[in-house]
Amino acid sequence: MMSGNKKVKTFLLDKLLGKSLLVLLLRIFGLLLFFGLTLFITNNFDPKLVGRYDFTRSSLLIIGGICLLGTNQAIIYYSGVLIVRNDIFNLKNIYHKMLLVILLVSVLFLVCIEVISPKVINQFFEKDDAYILLQQVILCVFPFALMLLNFDTIRALKRTNSSEVFRNILRYTPFLIGTIYISFMNDHSWLVMTFLLGFILVAILSTVYVYFLFSKLGHRTIVEKYSFKKILKVSTPMALSAISFFLMQSVDIILLSKYESYDVVAYYGVAVKISIASSLVLASVTILLGPKISELYEKGARIALRKMLATGTKIIVLLSFPGIVILLLFPGFFLNIFGASYDIASTALTILLLAQLLVSFCGPAPIYLNMTGRQQVLNKIIFFGLLLNIVLNVVLIPRYGMNGAALATAISMLVWNVIAVLYVYKKDNIVMPNFTKR
Repeated sequence: MMSGNKKVKTFLLDKLLGKSLLVLLLRIFGLLLFFGLTLFITNNFDPKLVGRYDFTRSSLLIIGGICLLGTNQAIIYYSGVLIVRNDIFNLKNIYHKMLLVILLVSVLFLVCIEVISPKVINQFFEKDDAYILLQQVILCVFPFALMLLNFDTIRALKRTNSSEVFRNILRYTPFLIGTIYISFMNDHSWLVMTFLLGFILVAILSTVYVYFLFSKLGHRTIVEKYSFKKILKVSTPMALSAISFFLMQSVDIILLSKYESYDVVAYYGVAVKISIASSLVLASVTILLGPKISELYEKGARIALRKMLATGTKIIVLLSFPGIVILLLFPGFFLNIFGASYDIASTALTILLLAQLLVSFCGPAPIYLNMTGRQQVLNKIIFFGLLLNIVLNVVLIPRYGMNGAALATAISMLVWNVIAVLYVYKKDNIVMPNFTKR
């Protein structure tokens, strides 16, 4: 029988781990940039302004997710299918149609915000500037959604590292530079607009790079044409799950903004950012596995698929565990780095971190369902998680404030991930947290 040390050594030499680490290193660099930016903001801007920024960021995630209509996930799916069919040249035509879909939905949102009374929105959130913030979000939602589509298009074209550079470094660079500038100019009121306007520049840069990659594909006769109807048939179920996922990431901030002041939102927002950072490994491995899952499933290579998923889950747990445990041991210390009053969110951070630790054992079950034609199943699972999340937030936030928001997020996140794991096991006999077999 292979010794424990030898098993670990063999596992660490696995080719998949090596590829994951390349993505992980880029994500770590991006994470440092993001937290450097967050540290600068929380230590130089009033918590109320930081709270407005978090409210804007959460609103942008939700509205941007709706505008995407799942196109960013669908283009990954299509890349795997087209590679198998030797028709990758068709991806450019699919991209163009997705671009038009995003534009039309963005314009629809713009029309809606113009016809809704500002008083209605301001009264709902009990904030005088809620309407203005949402209006600014919607004006910038198209470049934001385009940017996200471009990130995954670059990934679909087998430029994972380039995609990560855009996603984790270039995405935040304009905001970082702009924030430093307005801080030294002592014009802090521009914080939200600086955040939003940065996406326009990144959208332009990423679009130029996408077309550069398309030009390298050359020209070849298209094997099969994909209509808007066919594309939406794939992307819409993915959109529903993605929108639900974005809502679950943001509904706590949105509802907390309704019941608490912006400074409380800022404190909780930092706890959320730290907990999301703890899921870095899960996100990195999932980014790598997505196209390969679609490809292996299309080929019918079930044994290779099972092995890849089992190895991926081991990597996620092995690399996630130490960082999360350290954060759990010293939550107040890490929060105080962002400002003297931010340790108020210590309990909320502990709750969120415990949930992230348990979720790491679920592995890439959600992306597996998305990439194997079970988008509608995943949609139902996540939608159930979203409903649970909303109900828990509505019940818990008025009573327990930010700790209630953390509990609602943690419980709903665990529930829908466990359901996904159980479904994959029942239907495909794949055990995600499998540590007994190679």
